[in-house]
Amino acid sequence: MKHKKITGLVLTVCIFNLIGFVSTIAFGAGAAQDPNGAAHKVRIIIVGDTTAKDKQGWGPGFKSFLTDRAECTNMAIGGRSSKKFIDEGRWTKALALKGDYYLIQFGHNDESAKDDSKTDPNTTYRQFLTRYIDETRAIGAKPVLVTSLVRRQWDAADSNKIKSDLAPYAEAMRQLAKEKNVPLVDLHARSKELCEQLGKEKCNELSPLKGDNQIDNTHLNDKGSVVFGKIVVEELVKAVPELKPCFRSEPAADANSAAKIPAGSAH
Repeated sequence: MKHKKITGLVLTVCIFNLIGFVSTIAFGAGAAQDPNGAAHKVRIIIVGDTTAKDKQGWGPGFKSFLTDRAECTNMAIGGRSSKKFIDEGRWTKALALKGDYYLIQFGHNDESAKDDSKTDPNTTYRQFLTRYIDETRAIGAKPVLVTSLVRRQWDAADSNKIKSDLAPYAEAMRQLAKEKNVPLVDLHARSKELCEQLGKEKCNELSPLKGDNQIDNTHLNDKGSVVFGKIVVEELVKAVPELKPCFRSEPAADANSAAKIPAGSAH
């Protein structure tokens, strides 16, 4: 009788271990289920300024690389610094979406704002970014910092080089990413490198026109959105390898037909 009880106990333990093992394999293969039995899609939330938004930014291009394992909500909006996005309650709304990953890109308006929404790269900018990081983690999500898309500002002393006034903000974000152990997408460095390799004329092909028909060297047209969206994807899967199954190597068929990065680009 005693032996039967011991045997039954051993079998019970083995069954529980087997169930745990199978569950671990299923989770690792991306087969997590929601309470209704449907496969869970990874939820990616983008917060930032115009250069990340769904018009004039890399947002649409980024989305065109998503597989059916993920979905993306873009909360980026023009004219907002890291401070103003919070002050207007937009960050609270973004957190309420309960995303799994938050891509956080600010800097353009932190640098250029003419009012109290301007921030200093070494003090207030870092403070607001820290809030984004801490509050993302507080809801159980993962923050990812994205340095600012470079402005195509060609150096008067060397027309083949870009002299970026966003460099201090990009560097502050890099330092903070290291200090807070946050994954980093260095879009500023990658976009600067690509633009310098392409040169001014080819960069113009990625840029929209302003109302006066002058080249807009800050924002992106449809082609530019896919080009720089692809860079964000490439750097994101390097920084957060578990997201690799969420992206395809080429944009979806219904994305802009001029989707591929022009010849001569890096990486």
